[in-house]
Amino acid sequence: MVKKFFQIREQNDAASAAILIVRLVMGIAFLYHGWGKIQNPFGWMPEQAPMHIPPFFQFLSALAEFGGGVALILGVLTALTALGFVVNMSVATYTHMIVMKDPFVNLKGGGSYELALVYLVIAILFFTLGPGKFSLDKYIFGVKIQTIME
Repeated sequence: MVKKFFQIREQNDAASAAILIVRLVMGIAFLYHGWGKIQNPFGWMPEQAPMHIPPFFQFLSALAEFGGGVALILGVLTALTALGFVVNMSVATYTHMIVMKDPFVNLKGGGSYELALVYLVIAILFFTLGPGKFSLDKYIFGVKIQTIME
């Protein structure tokens, strides 16, 4: 059951190369975003934050961003990593859009929910498409056999 969850979908070389490029860029971005958070994983949010997030959930967010960045670069446990990003970026999008009432794009340079929403959509893409054939998931879990019904 676990192996089947992490098996990759068969894709051609061009699609896998494109997915690899997006994985690397997003993985590096999340390493940067998560680095400061992983330094103080249970208390990286300021006390005056617009929403109180309990320390355990701050830890999960820091782990999702930093650890998920590493996992995404390597293409390992991609479905689980993408799920962590979906949750994390859903909260970030909600916080900016609903709680802070930030615009989609702030042309004056302030807060917006554009980046969180873009990361959310890309995470959904990784969850559905997988990491591509240039990933550790392929070597660890194999390739899903496509049936006519899929």
